Amino acid sequence: MPAAPSDARAQLERFLRHLTIERGRSAHTVAAYRRDLEALLADLAEAEGAVPVSTLTPETLAAHTTGLRERAEPVAAATLARKVSAIRGFTGFLLEEGVLETDPAAKLVAPKLPMRLPKALTLDQVEKLLAACAGEELSRVRDAALLELLYATGARVSEVVALNVDDLVGEEGAAEHVRVLGKGGKERIVPVGSFARAALDTYLVRVRPELSRRGHATPALFLGMRGARLSRQSAWLVIRAAAERAELGVEVSPHSLRHSFATHLLEGGADVRVVQELLGHASVATTQIYTRVTADALREVYLTSHPRAR
Repeated sequence: MPAAPSDARAQLERFLRHLTIERGRSAHTVAAYRRDLEALLADLAEAEGAVPVSTLTPETLAAHTTGLRERAEPVAAATLARKVSAIRGFTGFLLEEGVLETDPAAKLVAPKLPMRLPKALTLDQVEKLLAACAGEELSRVRDAALLELLYATGARVSEVVALNVDDLVGEEGAAEHVRVLGKGGKERIVPVGSFARAALDTYLVRVRPELSRRGHATPALFLGMRGARLSRQSAWLVIRAAAERAELGVEVSPHSLRHSFATHLLEGGADVRVVQELLGHASVATTQIYTRVTADALREVYLTSHPRAR
């Protein structure tokens, strides 16, 4: 394998392609990150030309963000937070790729912003999304199983595409539970509801054997149309295509079904610590953000329904 280029500008192009293809980020987000990072590299370079990766040090990154804060017209907090996020994403990518040995943005401080609540779909929107995968085609049967499992377990898209057939656990081959490997290699066992079990059974019996014959032997649960393990990007495209067919009228992200899973469980009376375990959160504080969502929903219903609420 050829050595990765040390030119930070060349690495920037690789990072932006990664955002588009692997992470499924919108064209708007990628364009904003491009502007932010090109401004950073221009700030680091005294003249036009290649900027070496070694230029990305904690000191130079801190100086760049301080300059943004101290300009005659300093950038807004939300804009600065996005710029810091772009820098962290870029250096984190270089670290994962082995281009950098340490992350120069590890201690970069972003301004604190008001907490953003996760966007969950309503139950009706989830049902429309899942119904949009109905059909007899191989891809539709697979897609229905994929989306049903995502909503049934609250697993991340990356976790679901990493599943193998042997990760389905149950009596007599029934997928009653799924073994999910989360962040930090932490394993959790998550129950699978009846709708997802039925969709998985149909996929495993009718579709996966045919897809498997098209490629090399693989233990992967979800396969692409050529028989290889379904990629995270392909799974994201499946979700986006289903959302477009369902005409939901709202933005659907790879995490939408995960957010909806957590929100609907809490609305149904589930204990927050149970939801924490199901999601694989290391801290209950991360899960408690969903309690804000349900509390806000309850307050809205109260204000619109109670005769003396206003």
